[in-house]
Amino acid sequence: MKSWIAFWNILLKDMRSYYLKPPNISWGLIFPLAWTSMFFIRSGLGLDSVPALLPGVMGISILFGTTSMLAVTVTFEKKGRSFERLLLAPIRLETLMLAKTAGAILFGTANAFVPVAMAAIISGLPGVGWGALVPAVVLIAVSSTFLGLFIAVAVSEVFEAQTFSNFFRFPMIFLCGLFFPIDRLPVFLRPISYLLPLTYGVDIIRGAVEGPSRLSPALNFSLLALFCLALFLASLRNINRKWIL
Repeated sequence: MKSWIAFWNILLKDMRSYYLKPPNISWGLIFPLAWTSMFFIRSGLGLDSVPALLPGVMGISILFGTTSMLAVTVTFEKKGRSFERLLLAPIRLETLMLAKTAGAILFGTANAFVPVAMAAIISGLPGVGWGALVPAVVLIAVSSTFLGLFIAVAVSEVFEAQTFSNFFRFPMIFLCGLFFPIDRLPVFLRPISYLLPLTYGVDIIRGAVEGPSRLSPALNFSLLALFCLALFLASLRNINRKWIL
């Protein structure tokens, strides 16, 4: 019970201090809107192109929303030494880090459904498989958040975390099948695509919105969950090695 109380209070503190600030809320709305509008106008197609663009825009909204926020919350608190006080709290490290990342997961999930709402207004989104879409969005948010945590733990400054994040984020935009199929990539780049968690999440969303996915849903969900676990454990290992020991 004490762990859950600590979890809830840490989450509420982060939501008030970081996520519910007007600039972050407006950024969470404007960024997906700008990307949706840009690709919709650039495609030169009619309303039929909306479902084809939606998986990519959702993936970008989650990826940038989660990793950007973790770079601020964890790195800033580590630099200000307030994170050290949290490490002294009588709760497990796993619970503490889940509490610190829960806000980013919620923020990224909310970001993803901004373009969904827009697409529903524009085209109605007929035949969407919500049973696969919703858990896929949550898992993408979890994996992207844990990627952001892994990056934030590895650096000491906010600008370093943002720069290091871009090292992963921008290649993922082009390698994960967000806006064009992986089959169109050069042969030597395709194996890299399957080493990135966003590839599997976007494949699930594409299957839920447009039709059959490239890989089986069970394989996509399994690999995405495995990436979540691996990134979280790697982050915990780095925290134990750099901040505690």
